[in-house]
Amino acid sequence: MIVPVPEAEPAVGHLRSRLDPAAAEGVPAHVTVLYPFVPPALIDARVLAKAGEAVRTVPSFRARFTSVEWFGDQVVWLSPEPARAFAELIIAVCERFPEYPPYGGVHAEVVPHLTVGDGAPTAELRRAAELVRGHLPISTEVATAHVICGSSEPGSWHTIAELPLGRR
Repeated sequence: MIVPVPEAEPAVGHLRSRLDPAAAEGVPAHVTVLYPFVPPALIDARVLAKAGEAVRTVPSFRARFTSVEWFGDQVVWLSPEPARAFAELIIAVCERFPEYPPYGGVHAEVVPHLTVGDGAPTAELRRAAELVRGHLPISTEVATAHVICGSSEPGSWHTIAELPLGRR
C-alpha cells in the first residue's frame, strides 16, 4: 500500500527509472504505507474493507517534500512534512494488519520517505540528490492510499484499489 506522489514525477521520475529498481517495475513515486502487504491472491473485498477503514481514520492532508536525506550511502530519499501525518497512516494500517510488519520487520523504525535511488553507485546517487534539490519543495494533497500489485517484471505494478483518507 502506497501514497502515490504524481507531483514528484517531473523531478524524480527520470532519476528513479535509473536508480530505483521499483520504478522499473512500474511503481510510481510514492511514500510507502505498508510493504509487504497482503499477497495479491488473498486480497478480497474483506481485506480492502479493513484497509479502507484503517485509512479513513487519518484525515486527508497537504504534504511538502522539502529536503533530500540518506539512509547510509545506499538510499537517497525525499523527506515529507508533516512526517507525522504519514506516520499516523502507517500506524493505522499496520495496527489492522499486524501479520504484515513493515518491510518484513527488518527496520526497528519506519521513516516516511519518497525514494529517489536505492542501491545504485554512490556517485550517481549523489548527483541525483543535487539534481532533485533544485526542484524542492514539492507539494501534494494526500487524499488516497493505493493498494498496488505486481511482480519483478518490468511495468507490472498497477493499482487495484484507491482508498480515501478521512475528511478534514
